[in-house]
Amino acid sequence: MIVRTTEEITGTERDVADSGWRSKRIILADDGVGFSFHETTIEPGSVHEFHYKHHVEAVWLIEGRGVLTNLETGEEHPLGPGSMYLLDGHERHRLASDERMRMLCVFNPPVTGREVHDESGAYAAAGS
Repeated sequence: MIVRTTEEITGTERDVADSGWRSKRIILADDGVGFSFHETTIEPGSVHEFHYKHHVEAVWLIEGRGVLTNLETGEEHPLGPGSMYLLDGHERHRLASDERMRMLCVFNPPVTGREVHDESGAYAAAGS
């Protein structure tokens, strides 16, 4: 059994931030459960492009508002509390926040916690 709080991982290697976003990585690959689980915040007025070429990501927005854009089709989706999206086709996407957004995210395969977004917004394949 694993029990953790976001408070206890704040300020550790599981607490990762960059310009306009922060990800508290609660469950990671080394926990051995086949997925990773994160609490991610996106700061208001920020815009981020991501492309998870090697991971499927499920996101549930619990606070804030913004717009998700599928960069492959141009389709836009307004997001608010209770919105969920699944990147099951490895879609290149953009998140634009109108308000601070707090999300719970699941990645499969799990991330290690040491990944960084490359110039395309992607993480490397597992084991790279």
